[in-house]
Amino acid sequence: MSTLKVSWLTIVIAVAAIGGWIAQRIASGAGVGAPVLHWTSLITMAAVSVLAFVLGFRVLRYRQGKANVPIDPILAARTLVLAQAGAYGGAVIGGWHLGVLLDLMGAGSTGSASLVSCIVMMVGALVMVIVGFVVERFCKLPPEDMDGPSTPHRGRGTKGETEGYAARTH
Repeated sequence: MSTLKVSWLTIVIAVAAIGGWIAQRIASGAGVGAPVLHWTSLITMAAVSVLAFVLGFRVLRYRQGKANVPIDPILAARTLVLAQAGAYGGAVIGGWHLGVLLDLMGAGSTGSASLVSCIVMMVGALVMVIVGFVVERFCKLPPEDMDGPSTPHRGRGTKGETEGYAARTH
C-alpha cells in the first residue's frame, strides 16, 4: 500500500481551494451566505480523527509487542486506509475553506462569522491531516528480514527450493 504523499495532498488542497473560491464568488454574487461547514462538523471530524488514532495506537502497541491480544491484519489495513482517507478528507475540507477564506478576505469581510468558521474548519482539517500521517506511521511495518529462519516467504520459491524446504522439515 502506498504512503501519503505531501505532493498529492497539496494538489488536493489546491483543487479544493479553487472550488471553494469559485463557490464563494457565485454565492456572494447571488446574495447567498458563504458555503462553509457549520461548527458542528467538527464533531464528525473529531470522531474520525479519534477513531483512527485509537485504532492506530492498538496497531502500534501490537507492533511493539505490548498488546495482549493479536491484531487482525485486516483491521490493521483498514486502520491505515481510515487514516489516509481522513488525511485526504482533511485536505479537501481545509482547501475548500481556504478558498472561501481568500475570497472573504479579498472582499474585506474580516470579523464575520463565516470568516471565523473558515478558520475553525481549517484548523480541524489540519488536525485530520496530522492524525492521518501519525497513524500511518503507527501502521508502518518494519522491513522484513529475508535471511532469518522465520522468513515468511520461505518455501515460495522455485519448485526445487520448495521441495528442498519440505524435505528438510520432514
